[in-house]
Amino acid sequence: MFYLSRIEHSLRLPPSLLSLRLQDAVKGELEKLFLDKVISNLGLCISVYDIQSIKDHFILPNDGHPTLTVVFTLIMFRPFVGEIITAKVIESTADGLRLSLGFFDDIYIPTHRFPTPCHKKDDSKKNVVLWYWKPSDDEFSIDLKDQIRFQVESVNYPKIPIEQPENSKPFAPMEVKGSIDFDGLGPVHWWQDVDEEAS
Repeated sequence: MFYLSRIEHSLRLPPSLLSLRLQDAVKGELEKLFLDKVISNLGLCISVYDIQSIKDHFILPNDGHPTLTVVFTLIMFRPFVGEIITAKVIESTADGLRLSLGFFDDIYIPTHRFPTPCHKKDDSKKNVVLWYWKPSDDEFSIDLKDQIRFQVESVNYPKIPIEQPENSKPFAPMEVKGSIDFDGLGPVHWWQDVDEEAS
């Protein structure tokens, strides 16, 4: 789920930071640039892990900003296909579920990746669509704020759209799609009795 990625970057350092220790000034600027940003095919940047080297200091004419070549390591969030993760339901619609890890909210479980047979009910009080799995006479619900155990099916990095339609969802630079169509997956409370018996 988390990886270390080494990156080389040319960094312009504001002159106002030159009174600080160089490592601290550089780390602060790197965090402004990379934290909470998605780098295509690498994932979501969580933290600057360390700085390997700072070299090639130069100042362009009429600039005043020193430019440095920095080699550093980032902690990246990028789940792998097949990984089992637990996240919280933050949205339930006719198209499926949207989940959150707290620091990342673009996880989607489409309806064709639900366990079968599944059916939906409109909840007018909450203004949402709620889903139910009915494997036998018993009916198991998927409620908002449920903890969901899912399996990662794909990690995508969509291209930035030139135009965004008015009613479309906000652009997400990284999307994770998952499945709950397997034993042990779905809301954690579905399987609590089974987990207790196994332990």
